[in-house]
Amino acid sequence: MKGIFISLEGIEGTGKSTQARLLSEYLNGKGHRVTLTAEPGGTPISMKIRELLLSHDSSNMDPVTELLLYNAARVQHIKEIILPALEKGDIVVTDRFSDSTVAYQGFGRGISLDLINSLDMISTKGIRPDLTLLLDLDVKTGLKRNKAINKNDRLELEDIAFHQKVREGFLSMVKKEPERIKSVDCSMSIEDVQMKIVEIINRFLKTRKT
Repeated sequence: MKGIFISLEGIEGTGKSTQARLLSEYLNGKGHRVTLTAEPGGTPISMKIRELLLSHDSSNMDPVTELLLYNAARVQHIKEIILPALEKGDIVVTDRFSDSTVAYQGFGRGISLDLINSLDMISTKGIRPDLTLLLDLDVKTGLKRNKAINKNDRLELEDIAFHQKVREGFLSMVKKEPERIKSVDCSMSIEDVQMKIVEIINRFLKTRKT
């Protein structure tokens, strides 16, 4: 792959979408060509799957069904958006990728991590972000932020214990892959979080040139 693949991860309410947009704007301003995208979504098929996954009407969805749908959306996302952009040499910035599946369906739902990893190899063919920014925040604050902006999808209805398991999953991944995954404290202001992200990005890009 010619380009650079960057993902932003985290629990609900950490400001991933905002920071992904700000990062894209920063990189564009530095002369980089950037493709900004998000999961589940990015393509017409993936957006339809997103609607099904996040709808309150899907409250009885089995965890394995949920896992398979996220992977199905990812296959289309990679094929139509991510791979073509990387082949052109773009920096791809995505709001969520495979780490979210490990955190939410693995640690949150309790599905076997071996099963999740096996499905991931099928859906991604081993594609991994070059750099992942984990936007970290305590669960109660994150959910409170989302409530303040009236975000209320199916995942928001899960109890605090579920979201705590998800956060613990993300934090365990930081310990497992410290070179790829960098944690950012999101209890700070949007501007301070952006500054921290820019520091990490600039260090990363410098190592790519050497």
